[in-house]
Amino acid sequence: MTFAVVTSTAAFWLLRRRPLPGVVAAIGTVLVLAASSAATAVVPADDFFRDRHWSFGLVGWLLLVLLSDRPALLGGALGLHAAVSVAQFLLAGTPARTEVGDAAIVLFAVTAFQLAIGGLIRLVDRRTGEATAVAAERERLETRAALARQAGRDLRAGFAEQLGATLPLLAGLADGTVDPRSDVARTRCALAAAQLRRLFAENDDVPDPLVHEVTACLDVAERRGVAVTLAVSGDPVDVPPALRRHLTGPVLTALTSARTRARVSVLRTPGLVRVAVVADTTGDGHDFAGATGVVVTSHTQDGQTWMEARWQPA
Repeated sequence: MTFAVVTSTAAFWLLRRRPLPGVVAAIGTVLVLAASSAATAVVPADDFFRDRHWSFGLVGWLLLVLLSDRPALLGGALGLHAAVSVAQFLLAGTPARTEVGDAAIVLFAVTAFQLAIGGLIRLVDRRTGEATAVAAERERLETRAALARQAGRDLRAGFAEQLGATLPLLAGLADGTVDPRSDVARTRCALAAAQLRRLFAENDDVPDPLVHEVTACLDVAERRGVAVTLAVSGDPVDVPPALRRHLTGPVLTALTSARTRARVSVLRTPGLVRVAVVADTTGDGHDFAGATGVVVTSHTQDGQTWMEARWQPA
């Protein structure tokens, strides 16, 4: 009865592919060893380690079920079980030489086989764990490689898109159709340089990509001698790269044509991302909404151009 209860209890966890709790394993081990000692006590002296001593071999298998994931405890429990069985065998009476030989053969064969099965289980578990770890590492590396390939494709596409607007300018400078001394050519060159600088900044690993890209736009204007100030408020908001290009577009446009000074502000809230610029330049004001959901507004008054891009996160 005890053996059946212990087996059923262990099966409850094993069939669910979950390890036995330590308390269950400990209580089950004590019950099995006590039941084995009680069953051995009623075995006649001349039937030890023979057919009527069926509990000896069965207890070892139950201990294997209870303690297979605890090899040290399993070895100790099997050793204790064998020692108690031998002690009861010797105390039952003076055994004959043949009985001692038979007992030794059964004791060694059963215990060694059960220990070997326990070691095999541990080996399979270890190999399974190693194989799982190798598979997880391979999947992680494949994922990183796929992400790297995708990032490379996106980078090449971004460069190709940006260079598509720059190459005509370079071609015009090369064949003389664009005069590098003209204000228009200089403005176009400044805009191309700012666009490329922003493109490089898109691929930097920084905590706040939007402000980082805005700063890159400012850097090009400062190299031209424009005094630029930047004000940032709010916590960083996750803005996709394509939307960041539309948000920083007004900054590029205004800073490219700024003469002496410009003021840029970045506002981030959970419901609004706004990038605005005021510069001492002239231009035609216009309002439009892009397909990306970024709304750009601009106007010019008294030699000051104000441009703003707004995006509302979903």
